[in-house]
Amino acid sequence: MTTAYDHKTKTPDDVEPGDAVHPGHPVTVDRYTVGARINHWITATSLVLLALSGMALFTPRLFFLTGLFGGGQWTRAIHPWIGVVLFFSFLMLFVRFFKANLPAREDAAWVAHSADLLAGREEKMPEVGKYNAGQKFVFWSMSGLIIVLIASGVVMWDQYFYDLTTIEQKRIAILIHAVAAVCIICVWIIHVYAAIWVKGTIGAMTRGRVTGGWAWRHHRKWLRELVGKKPPHAPAE
Repeated sequence: MTTAYDHKTKTPDDVEPGDAVHPGHPVTVDRYTVGARINHWITATSLVLLALSGMALFTPRLFFLTGLFGGGQWTRAIHPWIGVVLFFSFLMLFVRFFKANLPAREDAAWVAHSADLLAGREEKMPEVGKYNAGQKFVFWSMSGLIIVLIASGVVMWDQYFYDLTTIEQKRIAILIHAVAAVCIICVWIIHVYAAIWVKGTIGAMTRGRVTGGWAWRHHRKWLRELVGKKPPHAPAE
């Protein structure tokens, strides 16, 4: 009968509700709940749709992308509402994940050894919790940029907020919105590239589970906290 080591009392910040280790061959580790995965994919889909519709409105060279949304008028009408969906969806993600993304002592060591990571010398990397410094950078960058995008977007949303701001403020908001959009697209590219590069990461966000070997290799401190003791050897893949 399969059992699970699951912290139900006071837990470290790295351990989130639903995280659990299941003994077996191989050992499996619950990393994301169904709710967290649905929340993530709604956020991801909203961001992609915003990027496509935003680029379509940004330059005439990409206006053909409005065809994905039913034409220019529909694109202009839908774009801000997708932004509202993104904001509230990411807000739910933020509440779920912010504790595990708080700065930790090992983050500085992880950054210092980032060259080893890029060179494939992962055995030289420090033990980290559920998220490493790179993942935390993506999380906090997304958090800040989404706030900037929603705030500047409201200033530009003339259908409902035209009388609340001046023309000069709208012009500044357009510039800030464009710069923030480029930045968040770059962060998104980094996020997707890293997920593809680290084998098993995408599976964690589709199936919700990883192998014990994956957790041991990439997030050993998190695995130790889950089982509540120092494992005698690396779990099998």
